[in-house]
Amino acid sequence: QVQLVESGGGLVQAGDSLRLSCAASGRTFRLYGMGWFRRVPGKEREFVAAISSSGGVTSYADSVKGRFTISRDNAKNTVYLQMKSLKPEDTDVCYCAAARGGSWYKRENEYNHWGQGTQVTVSS
Repeated sequence: QVQLVESGGGLVQAGDSLRLSCAASGRTFRLYGMGWFRRVPGKEREFVAAISSSGGVTSYADSVKGRFTISRDNAKNTVYLQMKSLKPEDTDVCYCAAARGGSWYKRENEYNHWGQGTQVTVSS
């Protein structure tokens, strides 16, 4: 089973940057598509970004295009989310997820493994 652990969240001011990391266990990380989702208390978890197993294809939610960048290093079994120009509305818990299908899925139910989440708080 693939285990995912997110890190890198914290408290920042509007306009600052953060890079989230998701470390994966297992020998087959390179075969999984990876995604980032986020959740605000009381709201549905929503898609943020996804990347194919090779890193060749990426997809982003409209709300983060131009500000967030997803990337992966298969040699390190790690996927990243670089967040720039953070806004107070970006305050949430971010989760990484792995899809054994290997693609850049946008739907929550297309992912097979989930991390525990990392808190991102952006003050004004």
